[in-house]
This record gives sequence, C-alpha cells and structure tokens, in this order.
Amino acid sequence: MKLLSWCAVLSAAALCLSLAGPAQAADPRNLAPGFSVLPADAKLAVFPVDVELLSMSAGGVLEGRADWTADARKHMMEAVASKVAQSKLSLLNVSDDTADEFAEQVGLHAAVANSVALHHGVGGVWALPSKNGQLLWSFGDAMQPVAAKAGASHGLFLFVRDSYASAERKVAMVALALLGVGLTGGAQIGYASLVDLQTGQVLWFNRLARGSGDLREAASAEESMAALLDGLPLPQ
Repeated sequence: MKLLSWCAVLSAAALCLSLAGPAQAADPRNLAPGFSVLPADAKLAVFPVDVELLSMSAGGVLEGRADWTADARKHMMEAVASKVAQSKLSLLNVSDDTADEFAEQVGLHAAVANSVALHHGVGGVWALPSKNGQLLWSFGDAMQPVAAKAGASHGLFLFVRDSYASAERKVAMVALALLGVGLTGGAQIGYASLVDLQTGQVLWFNRLARGSGDLREAASAEESMAALLDGLPLPQ
C-alpha cells in the first residue's frame, strides 16, 4: 500500500481510537435503512482480506512486512470462514486469482470504506448532512461484474491495516515518555462491508480502530475478526 493512503487510514484511526470499542450487535447505525438481515437464500461471496502488516521504525517510518502479512491473511480467512459457516447461507469463497481480476473493485471498497468510517462511523463535524446520520452509501453498478463472475448476490469485503512498533521504536517511546513526550506504537484498523452486488448498496458496515491486537497469531487474529464482524447480519 502506498504511504499516502496508509497515512490517510492512520489519520482516521487517530479520530476513531478514543471512540472505538467492541461493536454492538444489531446496531441500527451499522445497517442501511430498511435492511435487517440477509435472506436465507442469499449467495455470499467472501473476498480475501485486503490486509497489510507493517513495522514502525524508531522515527515512525512504516515498512511493509510480507511474511507477517501472509501469516495474518491465513489466520484471518480461517476466522472469517468459521464465522460465516455458522449461518445457513450458501458461501462462495473468492479465490486470490479472482480477487486480483477485480482489483479495481477491491481498491474501490478500500476508498469508500475509509470514507464511511470517517463520515459515518466517527461523524460529528465530519458527518455529511446529506446522509442524515444514516448508512446511505453505494458502489453503483461497479460490483455487478463481481456478481456475474462469482454467481453471488452479495459480497463481504474486508480491509485491515496493522502496524507494530519495532524494538527501536519501543525504546524511543520509553525514552521520550520520561521527557513527557508521547509516541504512538502502531494501530489496528479494519473495515467490513456487506454489499448488495447488483445495486451496489452497502447494507452493513463495521469498523475496528484500536492500538491493540496482533494479527500474526491465530488466536489474536480470531479475536480481531470476531470484533470486526460483530453484528454481521447473517441468517441463523
């Protein structure tokens, strides 16, 4: 991921961290108006998690770690599959090759989700008056090719970025703390969107923004996914 886009995510995270907590099940703010739960006959395409893990240097420079990212993606997809498998839905796992074919849609989700997190999730002075506090976001017809290719009616898109303080960063944090200067040690940011692939409407959205969690370990990654998917409106 480009540094500029990662910085944009961190900026949103700084706004969210003080407000973030475990998502409340069935929170109406997370649902589009008039939507409550997916129908039992829905066909849900689950895209591979759009994830990147980064190491933060002593000076705060972020560097991607492909090894950490590969482990995290494996752990997270296992946790997501376990969550969705508990429902009655017909589940369609989107392959990495298919996800690459629709890289434009995956990138579009990241951009829209970042906006939803800021303007809807955080709200306040960043809220958009035209939305009237409701989850009114759409991808238009951009997702229709995904529906045709995957044979699905709905899609679940997940975006996660996580950064970890290096040993040098931790030393700097301690040293500057003694001088009364605070340094951040990384943040875990996640967005989950349930999308109607025909209309492009975002039916459900949830965000995760915190300074804890470790996606490199299976148990911790499962906890993070449970938090991010809390309230996902699946038929039981």
